[in-house]
Amino acid sequence: MSYHELFVSPPPIFSGFQKPFEEAEYVVVGVPFDATSTFRVGARFAPLAIREALLGIDGYSFRSNMDARELKTHDMGDLHISGKTNETLERLELITKELLEAKKLPIFIGGEHTITLGAMRSVGENAGVVSFDAHLDLRNEFMGLTMSHTTWMRRLHEQVRPEKILEIGTRAVGKDELDYAKNFNIPFFTTNQIMKDGVDKIAEKIRELLAGQERIYLTIDMDVLDPAFAPAVQNPEPDGLSMHVFLDLLCNVCDRRVVAFDLVEVAPHYDMGITAVQAAKTMFEVLCHLKK
Repeated sequence: MSYHELFVSPPPIFSGFQKPFEEAEYVVVGVPFDATSTFRVGARFAPLAIREALLGIDGYSFRSNMDARELKTHDMGDLHISGKTNETLERLELITKELLEAKKLPIFIGGEHTITLGAMRSVGENAGVVSFDAHLDLRNEFMGLTMSHTTWMRRLHEQVRPEKILEIGTRAVGKDELDYAKNFNIPFFTTNQIMKDGVDKIAEKIRELLAGQERIYLTIDMDVLDPAFAPAVQNPEPDGLSMHVFLDLLCNVCDRRVVAFDLVEVAPHYDMGITAVQAAKTMFEVLCHLKK
């Protein structure tokens, strides 16, 4: 054994182990991009923080009776980011296309929510998008930007035109976003509705809305959680979901129809690692349920 093998280690990788790319079913890519952030910044540091958190938690899921550490996962590292938003999204689009063609399921660790648009350009219009998020992100522009973490869903609807868009955990919107969602029949479930009707009833409605969908892109903005559970996000909003309710709903979406997913908007410097651990647990639960 050489000295560099003995004393030098690579950066943390997803869950502390990995399979060779050729053997892997799931491929992780970090996307440390937050150039359009309009409140808190720092999501660029989330890929490393979440990887570090993954090393400290066990991967067994009682919800699925599976262990995420036994899955065939490969961590490719981080996407090389450009200062130009469109260039970063184009690179992400190319990477996503390449992974899908290789029959891998891409997992993206953001980064801000704009990255979903880049990945979805390759996933394509014949997929549905399920977004767990406090915000609808259907603004036409915000602070002079038409391409940002506040407008990406509207650009997705206009440019990619997915078969279905479903938003879960909504509680912070503008009137123009509500009008847009109504005009284009984009369903969403508010936090208030979820708590009033209960998880089982909302889960059944979600299953009905997705019944005819053959392919799903899943995107998770950690601000869907109440700040009591996830304080270190870029745009925290009160009156959010608890971790338990969130995972119960999330696991109802995760099945073999999911072709890619991302987790975004963690800004790790705003707490002592709590939100990164919640994100790590979320990713393990998603992986375990995709394999069921």
